[in-house]
Amino acid sequence: MKVVATAKDVRITSRKARVVADSVVGLPVAEALALLSFTPRHAAREVAKVIKSAAANAEHNYNLETSSLRVDRIDVDRAGIMKRYIAKPRGMAGSLFKRMSHLRCYVTDEEPEHRRRSVVAMTNRPGRGSTKPAATRRRRPAQIRRAQEAAAAQAEVATGAPEGEATELAAAEPLEETEIPDIDAGDEGAEAPDAWSAEDDEEKD
Repeated sequence: MKVVATAKDVRITSRKARVVADSVVGLPVAEALALLSFTPRHAAREVAKVIKSAAANAEHNYNLETSSLRVDRIDVDRAGIMKRYIAKPRGMAGSLFKRMSHLRCYVTDEEPEHRRRSVVAMTNRPGRGSTKPAATRRRRPAQIRRAQEAAAAQAEVATGAPEGEATELAAAEPLEETEIPDIDAGDEGAEAPDAWSAEDDEEKD
């Protein structure tokens, strides 16, 4: 069910009011008011007033719960203009237009076809897990530390090594691979060549 509230002749231009109104469309009423309270624009106060009025109409006139209400849409129409003048040089006068707007807010308790992602972290709402795969999910330093501790604990259980040794094994870097000289398979009694040393050169001399 949709409930409407209207604020007429609001002292704000319609173009500036639409920028703020479009930022809260689709959000729950509580989240929209929380977002507007931290929006550094003059139109945010007027938009918040009309949203509160629409939520109050739904609660008192139609017995709807405020927690189930969502901002369906906000229409901003151009209203009248107060024409004033400002003094100019050489005794002339310049035009000064003070524009006004009509704000019309619709709130509803129906579920939208495409739910908009919440932009405000509300305290009474349970946290939702990330939908990204674990491989592409960005990890924080605390998560990396916990993952390393869990890997070290699993290494202790698997190897049966003491606590200190298992932690060192888990944190150690893998050793580099070294090349081993090939031995001719045909020579059964062949031995691996010894390492070169400076003493061999002296004996040859």
